[in-house]
Amino acid sequence: MADLSNFPITQKWVPKNTDIIQLFSYPTPNGVKVSIALEETGLNYEPHLVTLSDADVKSAAFLSLNPNNKIPAIIDPNGPDGPISLWESGAILMYLAEKTGQLMGSNAAEKAHVIKWLMFQMGGLGPMFGQLGYFAKFAGSEIEDPRPRERYIAEAKRLLAIVETELEGKDWIAGGFSIADIAIAPWLNALEYYGTQEVTGYHDLKNVPAYVERFMARPAVQRGKTIPAPKG
Repeated sequence: MADLSNFPITQKWVPKNTDIIQLFSYPTPNGVKVSIALEETGLNYEPHLVTLSDADVKSAAFLSLNPNNKIPAIIDPNGPDGPISLWESGAILMYLAEKTGQLMGSNAAEKAHVIKWLMFQMGGLGPMFGQLGYFAKFAGSEIEDPRPRERYIAEAKRLLAIVETELEGKDWIAGGFSIADIAIAPWLNALEYYGTQEVTGYHDLKNVPAYVERFMARPAVQRGKTIPAPKG
C-alpha cells in the first residue's frame, strides 16, 4: 500500500485503498467534472465526500491539500514522480487526460483545440454561470437591484450563443469527445437547477439542448454525476 501520510487530509478523510487515486469532492458542476473523467478513463479511484460547509472546505485538513478551499481535489499515489496532489478542476482534467492518453485528441493540434475550449469554460462559462446562479437562486436573489441579475443573464446568453454556433454540425465541442465536453456540459446543465433556462433563452436553442442530452446519456456521465453521493 502506498504511504500517503505526508498528506494531512488523509487523517480526516481516511483512504481504504492508498494505491488508487483519492478524490475529494462534492457533486457540483465543477466537482462532477473529475468523477465523470475518472469514470470515462476507467481509472481506479476512491471518492470522499467533502461538503461545502466551512467545517469541511475550511478545515485544516482540507486546506492542507487545497489552500483555495474549493472542491474538487485529488491525490494520485502513482504520479509521475511519486504521489502528487492537484486542485483546480481544469488542471485535474488535463492531468487525467495526459495520464491515460484519452480525452484530449490524437495530435498536438487537436490537443490545443481541446485546451482552448477547456479554458473557455474555466475562464468564462463557469464563473459567469456561477454568478448567474447566485443572483437567480441563492442569496443574491434577495437583492432588489436588478442590475447584477441582468448583467449575468446577458452574459449567459452571449456565452450560450457561442456554444450554439460552435456545435453546428458537430456532436462534441472540439471534435471527438474530450475533457472540454466534460468541463462545459455540466455547467450548461446547471441552468436547469438554477431555474434560468427560460430567461437565458436556452429552449430557443437547437444545438445546446441536444448536446447536453447527448452528454447526459453517456453511461460514465450517469455514474459520475452523483459521485461522491451526498448524504441524506
